[in-house]
Parts: sequence; structure tokens; C-alpha cells
Amino acid sequence: MSGPPTGGDRESGVPAGGERLSTAPAGGGRVSGVSVLGVRHHGPGSARAVRRELERLRPDAILIEGPPEADALVTLAPGLEPPVALLAHVPAEPSRAAFWPFATFSPEWQAILYGTSAGIPVRFCDLPAAHSLAGDPDGPDEPEPAQVDPIGSLAAAAGYDDPERWWEDVVEHRDGDTPFEVIAEAMAAVREGHEPGGREARREAYMRKTLRAAVKQGFGRIAVICGAWHVPALTGPMPSAAADNAVLRGLPKVKAELTWVPWTYGRLASWSGYGAGITSPGWYHHLFDAPDRPVERWLAQAAGVLRDEGLAVSSAHVIESVRLAQSLAVLRGRPLAGLGEVTEAARAVLCEGDDLAVELIQRRMVVGDRLGHVSDGTPMVPLQRDLREQQRRLKLKPEALDRELDLDLRKPLDLDRSHLLHRLALLGVGWGTPGQARGKGTFRETWTLRWRPEHDLALIEHAALGTTVAGAAAQRAADLAAEPSAALADLTSLVERCLLARLPEALTDVLAALSAKAALDTDVTRLMAALPAMVRAHRYGDVRGTSAEGLAVIVRSMLERIRVGLPVAVTGLDDEAAADLLKHVDAVHSAVALLPDTTPDGAPDGASDGASDGASGGAAEGAGPRGRWLSTLRGISDRQDLHGLIEGRLTRILLDSGELDDAGDRMSRAMSRGQAPARAAAWVEGFLAGDGLLLVHDPRLLALVDGWLSGLPGDQFTDVLPLLRRTFGGFAAPERRAIGERLRSAGRDEGEGEQDVDERRAAAAVATVLSIIGKASG
Repeated sequence: MSGPPTGGDRESGVPAGGERLSTAPAGGGRVSGVSVLGVRHHGPGSARAVRRELERLRPDAILIEGPPEADALVTLAPGLEPPVALLAHVPAEPSRAAFWPFATFSPEWQAILYGTSAGIPVRFCDLPAAHSLAGDPDGPDEPEPAQVDPIGSLAAAAGYDDPERWWEDVVEHRDGDTPFEVIAEAMAAVREGHEPGGREARREAYMRKTLRAAVKQGFGRIAVICGAWHVPALTGPMPSAAADNAVLRGLPKVKAELTWVPWTYGRLASWSGYGAGITSPGWYHHLFDAPDRPVERWLAQAAGVLRDEGLAVSSAHVIESVRLAQSLAVLRGRPLAGLGEVTEAARAVLCEGDDLAVELIQRRMVVGDRLGHVSDGTPMVPLQRDLREQQRRLKLKPEALDRELDLDLRKPLDLDRSHLLHRLALLGVGWGTPGQARGKGTFRETWTLRWRPEHDLALIEHAALGTTVAGAAAQRAADLAAEPSAALADLTSLVERCLLARLPEALTDVLAALSAKAALDTDVTRLMAALPAMVRAHRYGDVRGTSAEGLAVIVRSMLERIRVGLPVAVTGLDDEAAADLLKHVDAVHSAVALLPDTTPDGAPDGASDGASDGASGGAAEGAGPRGRWLSTLRGISDRQDLHGLIEGRLTRILLDSGELDDAGDRMSRAMSRGQAPARAAAWVEGFLAGDGLLLVHDPRLLALVDGWLSGLPGDQFTDVLPLLRRTFGGFAAPERRAIGERLRSAGRDEGEGEQDVDERRAAAAVATVLSIIGKASG
């Protein structure tokens, strides 16, 4: 949820009246001793103008558009580093929240800094967050009155087709010399006949209420900083206090808490509520920070950005681009080259027409990667404070740009960093996104870090779970495990996440829930889908030194139930079901290979040989996980009711595991004339899936496949061609090439004798070859 909308940034985009107001009659009218400075919420020209006007007026109180509950937070502002935002949230429902962002170039921020440095009371005067977060009293079906676009109206009146360009020319490029009184009159004219209603009317009624209260408290010189759209409501003839109270009577209310949180320029550019429409915060920051020679400084910085990326940009490029930007401004009748002109100059000269280089400047400079910072004295929930301490301890600084982080889990610091990032992920705080680790081994992790303002809101949402990140993450895991709707795959994934985050206190509850769920689940495919994650979790426990008591017991139990249920699951499958089950078989087989191959009592697995009597076969009962699993597959593979895809794959798995010595005979039977070509093709697909090297190294198997294909009638070959194309298309190009060479050499071997050579015709070629290699022909 955004902060209180004011018709977007454009509705508040026109600076307005700085006039002194006359004495108010008893029932309403005007308020004396008040100067109203209408501004755009984020604008460098407005910010400089407000600062200068306040220094001239020297008020004894300042009122700013914003939630009044934040009055106590104003004193913290000098210790903050913008961009920052006021965050209002409902403690009972943290997802109900609103933000009021401020940048260095925000007029309201400059007014706050002026007031705090001069010892002048600064208060907020907009509708309280307690009301705005409670919902619309008119109901969701009550439409808000249509509101005009003041900047668009005034720009059109001035002959501009681009409202933003008009705004820059009139205000942002005037070096702080904003014509408050003139634009105030223009705003009053635009607003005439468009009096707001609904929520806007309530906001303005509360602004007037706050203004009257300040006058009643004895402040003689009051400066009000607000969106220019609201200026006529505070300077013209006002409704009576009773009328405003009537508008505000009966508003819904909730308990709201406020604090400061870091903000980003990227978020300021994309924000759709309070202060929307600032598409170039980096440019505005530059205009505020460098009022003298902004075009020259900007293009020099752009050249530096391009040089950092290895692009050749000289001082001559910068000089020429400045001249071009200034020439464009003159041709277009602008007082100063704006963002459009400097961008076109950079594109043509610095970037030499390269759009990627222009995009780099856009990302780095026009928007910018600035991330604000709040002081330690800022109100925080314990969870936020604990995270801040861990960020310092682990030397992980929040940044607005993507940052790659490679971790070596053998190092204590990197292991602690990994634990923190995984714990935050459990809490829905996606500060880090895991990626593909560089290098080999399970001791490495790669993360991409990027801090977003909404992460603070996520921490506040989970504040009730614990005072530390570890405690809150553990409680969150336990809560997820306790949900009745949690599926078996969800629980196995949760076990893995608990081990990655090193949450032993939560693992006990999660394992108990998993054990109970697995005991009741009769679907063998769900058990097979869940087992690989459990095996990985068991392995992570070893790699990370994390105790996972009970995990091995559950893994063995699940594997036994899979062994019992698999013989039934492979019966009566169509093509789609067979392909789906085969994925689970491969996944379980790969997972079992990661398990320590010992029996439950710790004896090595040596009892698998000859254990071919099914899932409960005698010798297999004393074997380790691998031997018991292969025993089950061996028992299934001898059945006559298998789908060809399943039979072929089981044959390949057993062959690769050293459990078969009759693979050739099995292939010969599968491709005999008594078998349907489609089933034979499915058998071949299962047997060769993903790896063609077997055909390269085993001439007999290659000859069987070649002979079967060569003997198919034309119509049958056409029928099985799609399956074969899919099978052989999955091989790597070198494997396909090697198979072709084998077949070609086999064809030559079958020929009788050597081909006759015409020595007379070959003599010239022989002489040439001998000459090339440096030998004389004789």
C-alpha cells in the first residue's frame, strides 16, 4: 500500500503561494501570519526555493504534509542519510502499511533540516495514518471525484506539449528562484470549479484543523509546506472549524506505528503512490547537489561511468557533448539543457550511438543506486535491530545494486553468512538470491545480494515470531510444519531449509511432522518425489556439521516404503505415466547414490549380489540402501508386464551398477520380431536416455540397434522415427559423431577384400603428397 495519494506527483507538482495571509474572522475565512509554500514533493528547484524562503521568513513553526504521528521522529532526521521513508504500519496487521519517501532534493526534507537546525518546531499536518490505514469510509464502490492534472493544464496554457519539460523550465532550472505568488494564482485558476471531495476533502480539512491548532498555540509566523494543489484550500476563504470537524467526524481508525526506514532511488522512480512520477531521481539529485555548471559536471561523470566499463571516452568527447547539449537547449528555447538534451548528447558523442552504453548511464546515473541509511536511534522492532547487528558482525552491508557473494562454507565467517541468508529467506526477506556455485564441491555457495525497502516491512510482519533472526526463522519453520495443508514435498523441502539455515530447534518439530505425514501417505510417487530432498538434507548436515538426529531413520523408512510400493506402481502405465514415473526412479536412484552405503547397524553393504528376489528379497534385507534399492529394481526388471520405457531404463541402471551381465540378451529380446516396434523403440529410449557412449564402447549393443533398425519395414520405421529422433537427439554431438564413425567402420569391416586401386591414375596424387611431405618420388 502506498502513502496517501495526492493525485500522483503532478497534482502536487506546482509550487504556489508564498503570500502573507490576513486575519481570520471568527467563523472561518483566512488565517493570519501564515505562509503557504506549494511544492512538488520531489524537485531540486522547489527544494532550494523552500530553503531560501524559510531563511527569509524565519518562521517560528513549520507544518509539512505528512502523517502527524511522525512528529516525534522529526528530531532524528539530521542523523539520517536520504533517501529514507516514513513507514506507517498496523502492528496487528503489518501488511497494512504506507510509505512517505524523502530524498535530499525533496522540499519537505529541506524544510525538516532547516527546522531542526534552527530549533523550530516541525510538525506534520496531513490526515493521520491511523485513519488512512483504516480504509476508505465511503466504501470500495464509492468513486473518488475526478481530479485535474495541474501541471498538464498549466503546461498546455503555456504552449508546451510536455508537462515535465514545462515544469523543469519553470521551476527546476531557475536555481531556486521559484515564483511562488505567480504560480499560486495559476493554481487557484486551475482548481476553480474542481473542488475535491471524498478522501482529498478529508485531507484538506485535517490540514486546516492542524493549522488552526498551531495558531491557537500562539505561533505567530507559520510556514506550511504542502503539495501545490492544496494551497487554495489553505489560503483562500476557509470553511469554519465546525464544518471541517463534520467532514472528519466518524472516520475509521486503527492503531498505527511509525518509523524511518531506508529507501532507494530505484524505488523512488518506480513508486506509484505518494510522490509518484519521479523517473529520474539521480538526475534530480545532481541538479540539487551541483547547481553550478550541472550539464558539464553530469557529462563528465557519464564519461567516467563509461570508462569504468572499459569504453574509450576522452576529454574531447566530453567537451563536444556539452556543446551539443547546450546547442539543443538553445534550439528548443530552454533556459538550460535538461535531461533530454544531455541524454541525446551522450548518445551521439559519448556512446557513439550504442544503446547499451546509454542504458548503462540511465541505470547508474539517471535512476541511480543510492540506498539510504537510518541511525541506531531510530525505532526498530527487535528483529530489525538483530539483523543490523549481524550485518555488522558478518560485514554484509546492505546495498541497492546487485552484488555477487561467493561463500566457502569451510570458513566460519562464510558459513555464518550462509546461515543468515537462509534464515532470512525462511522469513520471506529475499535479500539474497541463491545462484549456481562456482567451482566444484558442496562447500560453495553463490548469492546475489540486493536490499529493497520492503524487506524492513517483512521483518516487521514477522516481529511477533521472535526477537532474533534465528529465533524468528525457527518459529516460522515450526509454524509451516504445523499447517494441516502442508504436503509431503513441502515438509521435505522445509527440512532441507532448516539444515541450510542451521535451525536445530525447529528441525525436531519439522521431522516429527514429516514422519507423521510420510507414515500416512500411500502414494509412492509422492514419496519418491520427496526422498531426494531428504537425502540432500542428510548430506548438508554432514557438510555443514549440523546435527540431524532422526533424519537418517526417516530416509530409510521412506526408501523402504518406496521399495514396497514401486512394484505395484509400475503396472498398467501409459506412455505419459511411464515417462513421469521414470523421472522419479532416476531421481531416487541418484539420491540413493549419495547415502552412506551401510546397513542400519553400520556394516558395509556387500549383500546385494544375487539379491534378485524383489523388494523383500532375503539377502537384500541385510544390505545397505544401495543394495536394497538395486535388489528391488532387479526384481521388477524381470517382469513381463512393464512398459518398454521402464524396462529399458531399469536394464540400463542395473547394467551401469554392475548388476547385470546379460544386457545384450535383454536388448535382443526387446527388439525381436515378436515385439511391437513402438514398444521396442520405447525400450531403446529408456535404455539409452541421455547417454550414447554405451553404443560407442559396446559393439554388440550397437550392432543390435543397427540390425533392428535396418530390418524395420518402411511404414514401421516411420512410426518409430519420432521416438528414435528424441532418443538420439538427446546425445551430445561428439557422441552422435562417434556412433556414426563406428557404424561406418563396421560397414567397411563387413566388405570382402580391399578395393582395387588404379595405380596409374593415382600416381600424380602420390607424387604431390610426397612432394608436400618433403620426399622425392621414386
